[in-house]
Formats: sequence, structure tokens, C-alpha cells
Amino acid sequence: MTLRLGTMRLACMFSSILLFGAAGLLLFISLQDPAELTSQQVPGIKFSIRPQQPQHDGNLKTPTERVTRDLPSRSPRGLSQQVPDQPQPHLKARSPLRLRQRRRRLLIKKMPAVGAIRANSSSESFIQPRPHTLDSRWVSLHQSQQERKRVMQEACAKYRASSSRRAVTPRHVSRIFVEDRHRVLYCEVPKAGCSNWKRVLMVLAGLASSTADIQHNTVHYGSALKRLDTFDRQGIVHRLSTYTKMLFVREPFERLVSAFRDKFEHPNSYYHPVFGKAILARYRANASREALRTGSGVRFPEFVQYLLDVHRPVGMDIHWDHVSRLCSPCLIDYDFVGKFESMEDDANFFLSLIHAPGNLTFPRFKDRHSQEARTTTRITHQYFAQLSTLQRQRTYDFYYMDYLMFNYSKPFADLY
Repeated sequence: MTLRLGTMRLACMFSSILLFGAAGLLLFISLQDPAELTSQQVPGIKFSIRPQQPQHDGNLKTPTERVTRDLPSRSPRGLSQQVPDQPQPHLKARSPLRLRQRRRRLLIKKMPAVGAIRANSSSESFIQPRPHTLDSRWVSLHQSQQERKRVMQEACAKYRASSSRRAVTPRHVSRIFVEDRHRVLYCEVPKAGCSNWKRVLMVLAGLASSTADIQHNTVHYGSALKRLDTFDRQGIVHRLSTYTKMLFVREPFERLVSAFRDKFEHPNSYYHPVFGKAILARYRANASREALRTGSGVRFPEFVQYLLDVHRPVGMDIHWDHVSRLCSPCLIDYDFVGKFESMEDDANFFLSLIHAPGNLTFPRFKDRHSQEARTTTRITHQYFAQLSTLQRQRTYDFYYMDYLMFNYSKPFADLY
């Protein structure tokens, strides 16, 4: 009897040990990270990175990298990029989650910084460049864009603080051209490559097969391209908040001289009788009857007198008006700011960003007076040498916001 009881106790103890062991094994398995129990099946990590606003000093609130100021949703479309797949070594089961997090941080750190979305910017992600453009040159161009937008936004915050509280009206967008197929808005700045940019927009829209096929009169006097102010309020707001908005600027003094050479040193059936006559009658003593009849022969100092006169005898013209008035960059948050001085690189970079056809490049030909040299810094200084120091200073003051917003250096050492 005693032997039988002892055998039963041993059997019960053995059964209990088996049950506790099984329970302990199940508990151990349930506490493990499933990722630790499975081998790596994906050859690499692939994910999109949302734009992050670069840190910098200033009074600006997170500016959007993609679109604008006052309309509902100015957030720029941030450049959304994908990290290419990369083969990964076998990970030890010890801490795969920590290793994955470290790898992700390293990948994000290597990506070019992109601005964050700001109120009133385009809500969609900025277009991703073609894969072959992801190199050091692309990174440099992208960083240049960030810096230009930062400078522009800080100038607006400092000097045009009230602009961000104003509503966008059709007047503010009257110089903006629309290309719906690639969702592009282009603000026209005369004498900063605008003729060729309109040719490019026409090709993008499918209205022409080549920029070389489009004549000057078709560009400026045709109705192929729509302006943003021709849409209703809803259409304007929608495009401002979702399309890629860009403008190209030029050194203000150089742009002014280019406009003067084009409009007053060549026969012109509009600028001579409308502006020339008024300028000669007001600022040239003893002007001849012939000059007053035709309006031809305006000299650069006379033209500058007209420009600086607060009671000028004839109104302002888009060819020498401020970019800050033409395009309202303190109200409309442009996604891309190009410069005439780096036109080829900036323009073709932009075309790559919007996924334009690979064979479309920005045209290099001079639109008018092709036999003449383009207006350069040297030529600009020759014209401004005809002015007094005070006139140069006042002209600089006239374009001060353009110099400040687009980070152009003072053109003369004696300017304050």
C-alpha cells in the first residue's frame, strides 16, 4: 500500500513538472518580438520622407516649402523622395528593432533637408525629381532653393508683416500664367526670361512641339496661355494651393537697363509715343519738335528721372516695375525661385522636378534684337555711369525690396 502511494505521488510530481515546464515555454514564446523569431525577408528599406522645416533664426513661423501665404493652404509641396533599396546584412536576433530604427535614422539624416508645410501652401507633396538627378548637383540646386526662399520669407516677415493677413485678389495673380497639364503657375517678370518661359509652358501644354517653333508675337499677343485671374475665385484658390508656383528674377539694375535698351533704343510703336513723348516733354529742356512728335531718342538719365518722379507724367510699366509688386511674393508663397543669372541650371532643374519631357530644355536663344549682346553687369555699369551718385542711390532705394528679397548685392560701392 505504501509502495502504491509512493508511486502515485511520483507520477503526480512528474505531471506537475511537465505542466509547469509547458506553461513556462508558452509564456516565454509570448513575450518574444515576432520580428526576432522571423528572418529578414526584405532586401532593403523603402519609405517616403515627408519634408521637414530646416532650423534657422528669424521671426518666421514654419514657412511652407510649397505654396503660399494667404489662401487656405499655403503649404508648399515638399519634395517627397524615396530612398532606393539597399541590400542589408543579416541581422542578429538580439535587437533587430533597435538596428532597424538606427538604420532609418541614418537614412533620414542623409536625405537633403526639405521645408515643412506652412499654412496657405500647396497641400500636395512637391514633385519628385527623376532618379538620375539625385546627385550632388541636384542637392546643391535644392539647397540653393531653400536658401532663396528663406531669404525671401525673412524679408517679407521683417518689412511686409501685414501682407500675410491680406486676401489674395485677382489683381495679385494677374501676371501668373497657368499650365494645367503639369500643374504649374508661372509669374511673369519681364526682362527675366519671360518670353522663353512662356514658350516652355506652351510646349508643356501640348500647344507646340518645340520652343523654336513659337514666334514672339504668338508668345506675347496670343491667347494660348491662360492667366490665373481669368478663373473664378474657387479656381484661383484651388490652383494656388495645389499647383507648383514659380518665378524667375533678375538683378534689378540690369533688368532696368535691359528694359530701357529694348523699349527706347529701338523703334517701338507703343513705348515711344506713350512713354517717350511724356518723358521728353517733362524732362528735356528745349526738346525739338521732332522729338516731341515721335517720342524717340529718350536718354537713360531722362528715363531714370521719370522712374523716380513720384508725380511721373505717365504710369508704371511691367517691364521696370518691382518684382515685389508684379508677383506679390509676400502674399503668394512661391515654391521655386529661379534667377536669370543661373537660368540654364535653374530652369532645367525645375523642368526635371515637374517631370517635363526629357527632351525639353530651356531655350538659349535671345528673343528680340538677337544681333545685340545681352545686357550684362559691364553694360549696366556703363549706363549707370551716366547718373549722379544721388540718382544711383535713389534708384537703389526704389528697388530696395527686390535687392533684399532676392539676395542681390549692392551694385555700386558708394551705395548705403
